[in-house]
Amino acid sequence: MGLSRLRGRLPLLALAVLLAIGITALGPTPAPVLSQEGAPILEWFGWSNFRLTAPNGKVVFINPFINGNPDAAIGVDDIAKADLILAADGHGDEIGSTMDIAMKTGAMVIAPAGVNGWFIEKGLPAAQVPQRFSLPGNVYKMDGVTVRVVNSIHSSELPQPTAANPYGGVAAGFIVTFDATGYTIYFSGSSAATSDQALWAQMYKPDLMIFHMGGQHEPMDIAMSVKLMMTDNPNLKMLMPHHHRVNQQPGQTWFPDVRAALDGMGIGLPITSRSAARCTRW
Repeated sequence: MGLSRLRGRLPLLALAVLLAIGITALGPTPAPVLSQEGAPILEWFGWSNFRLTAPNGKVVFINPFINGNPDAAIGVDDIAKADLILAADGHGDEIGSTMDIAMKTGAMVIAPAGVNGWFIEKGLPAAQVPQRFSLPGNVYKMDGVTVRVVNSIHSSELPQPTAANPYGGVAAGFIVTFDATGYTIYFSGSSAATSDQALWAQMYKPDLMIFHMGGQHEPMDIAMSVKLMMTDNPNLKMLMPHHHRVNQQPGQTWFPDVRAALDGMGIGLPITSRSAARCTRW
């Protein structure tokens, strides 16, 4: 499945331009600005699969759930380059096609400790797992990109546990900073609200929060996560969901539910539903 499907459904345009014509943000719309030249690019390929491209061309995939994803906008064959893959926990929709992409491209892999061990056991070269015992509090620096591992209030069962790796380890979220601009993204993984998010807000001051909008996720829990990420953090200007279908499914937590919960807490940050954004501070 090629990029044309994604472009037809969810155009890959600069976020600032989309905001200017009022079709991206579900909430108060910031004043339109021009995209910064050389800013990092964020693309969403369905569910929780994102591709981040740094100004220097380094490519980071997050949760590359492709095979089995009914909304997958790309296939493994469409991926020619990947430098780093981040998998948030041991579940199948987080691991996704990490093995196939890593074996094809030589990408480094950062995942919870048990997941990393499981990848190596399945045949991924250990040299591509730079942090074999990756845990919350770890940091990984790649040319132009810094990734910090944080914990996620979630589980991490492996799809096929083994005697050597019976469990995936502590579920993770990621703080991704593009060194050239300082632009920082917090990817929550599948986490529920945790007071730790206030600490990360103070420490790393993310500009964008990609929050978990799973089918049964309590909207007030989502809103509280956002509120915590605003703690001493003037940079947070945009919210983006993940873990959701392209079209709402029966009973699924959806954009208006989250918008209402945010409004109830007096949080006016906009939510973007678009597939791609050129990241820039407002």
